[in-house]
Amino acid sequence: MDDARRALDELIQQRGCSYSEISRLLGRNAAYIQQFIRRGSPRHLDEQDRSVLARFFGVDEKMLGAPIHRTGPVVELALVPILDVEASAGHGALAAMESKSAQFGFDERWLRRLTSSKSSNLSIIGVYGDSMEPTLHDGDEVMVDLADGQARLRDGIYVLRMDDMLSVKRIAIEPQGKRVSVVSDNPTYPSWNGLEKRALNIVGRVLWFGRALR
Repeated sequence: MDDARRALDELIQQRGCSYSEISRLLGRNAAYIQQFIRRGSPRHLDEQDRSVLARFFGVDEKMLGAPIHRTGPVVELALVPILDVEASAGHGALAAMESKSAQFGFDERWLRRLTSSKSSNLSIIGVYGDSMEPTLHDGDEVMVDLADGQARLRDGIYVLRMDDMLSVKRIAIEPQGKRVSVVSDNPTYPSWNGLEKRALNIVGRVLWFGRALR
């Protein structure tokens, strides 16, 4: 294992991340980083990947194999917390613990194409259950815009709080615009029609999801 691979492996272990999580950070397939570190393929990190990783881990790119003479633009990463909580897409998941367990760094320019919200209004949580199949799977991770809620309610997928549980459901505005339907994409689960907007406790709108390849 050469110095760049060894350094990256140590940084990943120190941060408590998995190879697949770092691969997803780069927008690569889940095995990309493991293959790079363990099998030497690719032989060198792509320049953009190396820049993102250096910013994420707070190290000089030369530690990850950049040529000593290399200069280039700095990639600004917005850190989005991963919360230790699951949103049910099934029978319900207790939301007693909502502490930050980790965080992902996203390229600021990419994030701006997704939302105009500040990164401080964004969180990533896990999905539990199968009531949103085939759109969302059990174990998916979703990015939620906590600032996009009741005031701007429109058709889309949202995280709702019901008693002490979080649920991820599709909301559809009914024709006259005064009432909404809360829909499970999986037809074997119930949906609710004719609900008043103010009766919903909206946590935030789902913007993006990530999924481990199996």
